[in-house]
Amino acid sequence: MSKRSHLHLTDLSCIACEDLTEFGAGKEGWLAPDASTTILCALDAHSLAIANRSLILILGWSDPDEPRVKIRPELSPIEAEHITAIEWLVFEEMKVIAVGTSRGFLLVYSLRGDLIHRQMVHTGRILKLRVHGAKKDLMQDILSEEVCVVIPGVIARFDGTDIQSLLQRWFQETHSRFWDQKPKKDSEDMGNSYGRLPYQLWNVNKYGSCVDAAITGIMPPPLMELQEKLVLLVQFSLLAPYASFIVGQSSQRYYCAVTIGDDAVISAFRLSEDRNRSLVGAILSKVVPATFSTIASFSKMIWRSEQTSNRKSEEKPQSFARASPLTCLKDHPRKGEKLTLSPSGTLAAITDSLGRILLLDIQALVVVRLWKGYRDANCFFMEMLVNRDAIGSSSSYYEPRKSDYCLCLAIHAPRKGIIEVWQMRTGPRLLTVQCAKGCRLLQPTYRFGSSLDSPYVPLEVFLLNGDSGQLSVLNRFLN
Repeated sequence: MSKRSHLHLTDLSCIACEDLTEFGAGKEGWLAPDASTTILCALDAHSLAIANRSLILILGWSDPDEPRVKIRPELSPIEAEHITAIEWLVFEEMKVIAVGTSRGFLLVYSLRGDLIHRQMVHTGRILKLRVHGAKKDLMQDILSEEVCVVIPGVIARFDGTDIQSLLQRWFQETHSRFWDQKPKKDSEDMGNSYGRLPYQLWNVNKYGSCVDAAITGIMPPPLMELQEKLVLLVQFSLLAPYASFIVGQSSQRYYCAVTIGDDAVISAFRLSEDRNRSLVGAILSKVVPATFSTIASFSKMIWRSEQTSNRKSEEKPQSFARASPLTCLKDHPRKGEKLTLSPSGTLAAITDSLGRILLLDIQALVVVRLWKGYRDANCFFMEMLVNRDAIGSSSSYYEPRKSDYCLCLAIHAPRKGIIEVWQMRTGPRLLTVQCAKGCRLLQPTYRFGSSLDSPYVPLEVFLLNGDSGQLSVLNRFLN
C-alpha cells in the first residue's frame, strides 16, 4: 500500500507579492497548466522566473530580501511576437535566463535585465527550451551538455561550451567597465556584440510536426556508414590523399532524438552533425576543381564593388543537418502532449491525449510501462532514499551517495488533486500526496558541470501553490 500523507512536503518559501498581479495572481487557478492565459515557469536552486506573453518576473525564493527584476523583451508588434518559452542557464560562475519567442528568436538576459544575446534559430514558434547533460563515455567524467530548442518539426542544438564562452566574453567586458556605465551601441547591435552562437539544426517532421522533443544523448554511428568508409579506403586508391578526411568523418557525433506529436505519438531519429547527405558527397566537395571557387570569388568581388548600400546583409538561414528516422508509433486518435527525460537520458515519460503515461526505454526504443487515467498530467523524474535507516545505520554522519538513491517518477494529476511517486522501472507506487488544484509541479534546471560535483545533489521536485504562493519540496526519503 502506498503512503497517503501531508508530511512528505517541506515548505521552503512564499513568493506572494503585488508584482504577481500582472500575471493573474489573485484569481483562482491562475497558475494551473490549463489556465486560459498560459503562464510559463522556470525554477532554479535559488530563483523562480515567471512569464506571460510579454513580461518576465524573476523572484529570489531562497532570499526574501533579494530584489525582484522585471524584464520586458523587445518584441515585434507587427507580427504579434510573444514569449513562448523560458529556461535558466546556470554555470558555475554565472546564471542567465534564456527566452524563446513565437518568431523563433533565442534571447539571453542577465539577472539585471540586460540583453546579452539575440539570435534567430528558425522561423517558427519555439515550443521548448531544454537543458540536458550526459556522459559521452561511461568510463570517464566527460560531459555532453547542450541546450535543445524545440520548434514544430525542427530541433536545434546549442553546445554548452559555446554558450559558456559567449557568457564569459560578456562577463569580462561588463566587469571591465564601471558598474554604472552602459555600453554605447546601436539598438540593432544589441544582443549581437559577442558573436553568433554556432548550432546544429535538424528537420524531424517526417512523421508530422512535433509538439515536444528532446535530444537524449550520443549514439553510435550507423553500421552502413562505417562499412562505406572502409570500402572507400580499401578499393579506391585515388582517394588516398583524402584518407585522413575519411577517417576524420568516423569521429562525427551522432545524437538520438525523441519527438512526440499529433500524427505520431512517439518518433525517434538519429541526428548527424554532418550536413552532407552522404560521405561520397562530402568527398566530392573536397575534390571539386578550384576553378569554380575562383570564378565564384571573382564574381562576388565584382558584385560587391557595385553595391551602393551600406546596410548589413541579412543573416542566412541555417541549413539542416541529416536526421535519419529510426522508428515511430502511430495510434490514432492518441496524440503526444508532454515529454520529460531522465537524468541519464535512458528513460522518457510521455503523456498523451487519452490520459495515459508511457515510459519509454530510449536505448531499446520500447515502451516498458503504461499508466492510465491521468489526463492533463505533468511528470518529472526524481531521486529518493527509499530505505534511509538501512543506508545510514553504520554511521550517523553518513553522506548518501548517488548509488543510494532510487530513480522515481513523480506524476502530478491535477484533476485528481494528487501527486504520486512511482519507483522505476517496474517498482510500486511509493507515496501519494494531496495538493490543491491551483498547483504546478516544477523542477530546477540542469546545472552545467553538475555531474562532476561532490557531494552528489539528488534530483528533486518542487510544488508551487498558485493560490497561496507557497513553494514546497517533495521530501527525498520515505522513512
